[in-house]
Amino acid sequence: MRCILTIKGLAIAGIALCAVAAMAQAPTDVGLTENPAYEKHCAKCHGKSADGRHFGGPSLRTDKVNSMSNEELRTVISNGKGRMPKFADKFSPDEIDALVKQIKALEKK
Repeated sequence: MRCILTIKGLAIAGIALCAVAAMAQAPTDVGLTENPAYEKHCAKCHGKSADGRHFGGPSLRTDKVNSMSNEELRTVISNGKGRMPKFADKFSPDEIDALVKQIKALEKK
């Protein structure tokens, strides 16, 4: 009986660790520029501060981007647009949702 409880306890601990790991992959409590997904995949084109880069991706702090609906932003991130590649195969749906929320929270310039 003790072995069953130990295995059951390990299973519960494993599930809890997986939940924590999943939450860590899509941080919503940090700003966009501190999000590891943004830093790894987006900053090289949109800039470390999301202000855009000359001959790169546009600023994410514009009225145009802010006026896009959440669904439009999800679609652009997932499927790409123009020279922007698609990221549906690199980001989980939770990561995309976190990016959308963080983009919408950016201060405009």
